[in-house]
Amino acid sequence: MSNAVAELSSPDQSTAGAQAWETVCALGDIVLDTGVCALFDGQQVAIFREQQSGELFAISNFDPLGGANVLSRGILGSIGERLVVASPLYKQHFDLRSGECLEEEGVRVRTFPVRARDGRVQLAHRAD
Repeated sequence: MSNAVAELSSPDQSTAGAQAWETVCALGDIVLDTGVCALFDGQQVAIFREQQSGELFAISNFDPLGGANVLSRGILGSIGERLVVASPLYKQHFDLRSGECLEEEGVRVRTFPVRARDGRVQLAHRAD
């Protein structure tokens, strides 16, 4: 499913606390050290799978500096201890854990709770 927008399935009825989880793609759709884009709650979310740990990260796909939905196509790397994605437009780095832009103070993208269950990647709806 390389960089295509994944279609949603219905929400997972088993909730963790107040969070309802929704399947957005299969774990196998995400090649290690790359990202995919999924449509979730009406917005594009970039989901990444890190090579060494297999850990998943989910951030907004919208690059606020470039003004386009492109972050799922960015290059994963690290700066110091921080795991980042470099925007394919102007190459700013966004921390995958916090969403913070390393080059532009005060700029950040939204992060999303993400998990893998039974070979499926799921994002959590925020509790109201």
